Amino acid sequence: MRNLIGVQHVEAIVVDDHTAVSFLGHADARVLGTPWMILWMERTSRDAVKPLLPEGWDTVGTVVNVRHASAAKVGERVTFRAEVVEQDERRLVFRVAAEGVHGIVGDGLHERALIDVNRFAAGLAKRK
Repeated sequence: MRNLIGVQHVEAIVVDDHTAVSFLGHADARVLGTPWMILWMERTSRDAVKPLLPEGWDTVGTVVNVRHASAAKVGERVTFRAEVVEQDERRLVFRVAAEGVHGIVGDGLHERALIDVNRFAAGLAKRK
């Protein structure tokens, strides 16, 4: 596997009805939900390295250690950044961040396992 340390990727979304929490009961309190923030951190990390992996390889999330530091309201743009900061033969560690118009929305570390998709699927099939 090639050295992926330093590989970076950026993606952005606009917080909308689909990614905002609705349980607070007040329309003006609708903000990016933590599960959606984590989803986009994971997606940005995967997208950073997927094109650089050998044919038939991918990554799966294994550890998420992030904080949700501030709110991003419906209609606000949030930019997600991921950078590979550690690598060994079985895993990658990413520094992840979400930034909004008022600064950091969330940040932390995210780990992903490197997998041979066919081998991974075969292992899952044995569980039946």
